[in-house]
Amino acid sequence: MSESVVFCQLSRKFVDENDNTPADARQVVYYSLAIGHHLGVIDCLKESLVCPLEAYQAWVATLEADGEAWRKMNGVPRYGEIVIDQNHVVMLARAFDAAKPAQTPEQQAWSQALLDMLQAIQLEPAIYLMVRRRYD
Repeated sequence: MSESVVFCQLSRKFVDENDNTPADARQVVYYSLAIGHHLGVIDCLKESLVCPLEAYQAWVATLEADGEAWRKMNGVPRYGEIVIDQNHVVMLARAFDAAKPAQTPEQQAWSQALLDMLQAIQLEPAIYLMVRRRYD
């Protein structure tokens, strides 16, 4: 049995972007939906990046050892999953961007994919990533 790490991104917004809801009110709706998990609201997540577990660990090892980003990303092998939201964007973006020169081409591609996902979160704070360990 092999293991992999899967990055899943919120794929659907629950507020129509074409409506005329003011941005402040839209944030209240997003907050209500976020707490709505307890009321049966389900987020639609799609796989955005998949890495073999050993390759994921080697990729994370390119980050500053014992740094905040390194600790966050090591939560996947340790706990089985992590959530990346707007609170983590700047810290992770800086860490993965700084690590790129020391990475293999494959790791650089993963870093760029993650940076693109982080940018999506920066642009729309309701988006988040669920990163999970998967047994294939």
